[in-house]
Amino acid sequence: MTLPQISGTHGCADASRSGRLFFLELSGGRIHSINPDGSDRKTIVTNCRLPDGIDVEPDAGHIYWTNMGTIGLDDGSIERANLDGSNRVVIVPQGVTHTPKQIHLDTAGGKLYWCDREGMRVMRANLDGSQVETLVATGRGDQHRLDQTRWCVGIAVDPKLGKLYWTQKGLDNAGLGRIFRANIDIPQGEDPANRSDIEVLIDRLPEPIDLELDVVNRVLYWTDRGDPPRGNTVNRVAINGTAAPEILVTHLMEGIGIALDVPGNRMFVTDLAGSVYSADLDGKNQRNFLYAQGNLAGIAYAEV
Repeated sequence: MTLPQISGTHGCADASRSGRLFFLELSGGRIHSINPDGSDRKTIVTNCRLPDGIDVEPDAGHIYWTNMGTIGLDDGSIERANLDGSNRVVIVPQGVTHTPKQIHLDTAGGKLYWCDREGMRVMRANLDGSQVETLVATGRGDQHRLDQTRWCVGIAVDPKLGKLYWTQKGLDNAGLGRIFRANIDIPQGEDPANRSDIEVLIDRLPEPIDLELDVVNRVLYWTDRGDPPRGNTVNRVAINGTAAPEILVTHLMEGIGIALDVPGNRMFVTDLAGSVYSADLDGKNQRNFLYAQGNLAGIAYAEV
């Protein structure tokens, strides 16, 4: 697979950069913050209810995360706090979104986007949690909810080109996972359940989970927690081309979260076995710098 030349620093990252990682400990209900080399770990939020997706708004000094809540009870929520965990507030309360998963911020547009797994929806709201909207609905009701191919999990957004990307993972390791693309705006005269602009970008994947989009180089990255050889991996594909996806990182233990630092030519990945990995954007120089940290979910990188 031939990808565009990646813009930014190659090889070793610039030591003067002040990046910080924020990641979710699903099993312990905690949010941690560390330097990209694994040093200076801090637990900044506790008592989360199965946290899954996280994103950072550095200029405003906020982190946002989703809580899946009690599985099956439709009591998921979205919270916001300062970067040190203070001033914690619920912005999307229980009963509005069923099982919120990965979250993505469009700070310039003042919106947050997320996938609602058992809710079978792609959703968004203002950054304060107001004006909640459903952009895509893949099913409705308890019968549809039993069909895991309808479950929406990972999300990435390209506000400049007005595009959404999301995953529907299907049954565990069933080869029914898909990555979809659609316009952010619903076509005129249509509704979330009946959209003519939805396309399947990639199908027959083992179990795609979280997404990250390099908007500069037009490359989509994702984790896949299915079985090898195509699962338990990090993958990428040039979204403007016709080349097949490329496997970059292997031997994850049920990979979940992924975050990109494109200027620094590096990615960060978490898995359910409790590891945090770093690697170059092409998958080289892979390093496991934290392990046995509980069951880990989402991860975010930010210059703070």
